[in-house]
Amino acid sequence: MIARLVLAFASLLSISMGAARAAELVEVSVGLTNSATDVGFFIADKKGYFREEGIQAKFIQFDSAARMNSLFGTGELSVGAGGMSAGLYNAIARGIDIRIVADKNSTPPGRSSQKLLLRKDLVDSGRFKGLADLKGMRIATSAPGTAAMGTMVKILEKGGLKRTDIEEVNMSFSQMVLALRNKAVDAALPAEPQATQAMEDGAVRIVSDDEIYPNHQISAVLFSGIFAKRDPALARRFLKAYLRGVRDHNDALVDGKFAGPKGDEVVAILTEYSLVKDPAVHRSFILSAINPDGKLDLPSMKEDLQVFRDAGLIQGQVEVEQAVDLSFLDAVLKELGPYRDVR
Repeated sequence: MIARLVLAFASLLSISMGAARAAELVEVSVGLTNSATDVGFFIADKKGYFREEGIQAKFIQFDSAARMNSLFGTGELSVGAGGMSAGLYNAIARGIDIRIVADKNSTPPGRSSQKLLLRKDLVDSGRFKGLADLKGMRIATSAPGTAAMGTMVKILEKGGLKRTDIEEVNMSFSQMVLALRNKAVDAALPAEPQATQAMEDGAVRIVSDDEIYPNHQISAVLFSGIFAKRDPALARRFLKAYLRGVRDHNDALVDGKFAGPKGDEVVAILTEYSLVKDPAVHRSFILSAINPDGKLDLPSMKEDLQVFRDAGLIQGQVEVEQAVDLSFLDAVLKELGPYRDVR
């Protein structure tokens, strides 16, 4: 009887202590679009890096990063993983306090994010011989005013063309795979893993964005200004946990694929958290880069902003410098030090 009472007391004590620890965690809402480059957030959650910093990350899925902007303004969303878009800059121009605080993915040489794919029959027939032959084609891109728009402009310029020389249609990356198969479009600019799926389906790779637009800043970690000002120490701890997750991801890679010492672990985490549940798919393509020190490529961000302006998509006055806040990243790097490659 005494033994049973002791066990019961120990069990109650354990439950009570667990509840107390959970109560100590501060919930931070995080907007994601559930792409492979959300991996830093997934690792930080799975491996307990957020919890070590007193944080309970609450992931909220969005079909587009543009839908996060208004929630940043109300404080309903604290953190987001978003692309460098006209919508983001317009929100900032309207006075919504959104801070671009660290890299989420970019395209150094050899680490593409998107690929221009063409229907195979257009290559086989001789209709397409070079980028100038994109003229008059129906080409699928994700949305106007996104980083993909900057990439498309670079591709067209290489062929001596402008955006008005093509018929641009907008659709999701998954829809692009079907549109190429059904000949609803002539070409498309999907990201991974849909680019690999389309190529396995017969589409032909023409050029990758890392070749046409190296070091292009595709997306970034965003902080709501309300979150950043209300508890700067919490915001710094969040970014620290995230960067630790990114570094584990980098440790898992060899030449952009999950062949490093932590490869199996990271693939398992991606399979658990992302929408792609086949580990083989995660291993099949080279990922765009996530900077392990969180560094942003400001020149490419300025180029994209100019592309958006030229297209008449920017409403109001805004510059890249007023959108970027590196104070949190600088503080985190003082704690963690620069990334050291352990591979």
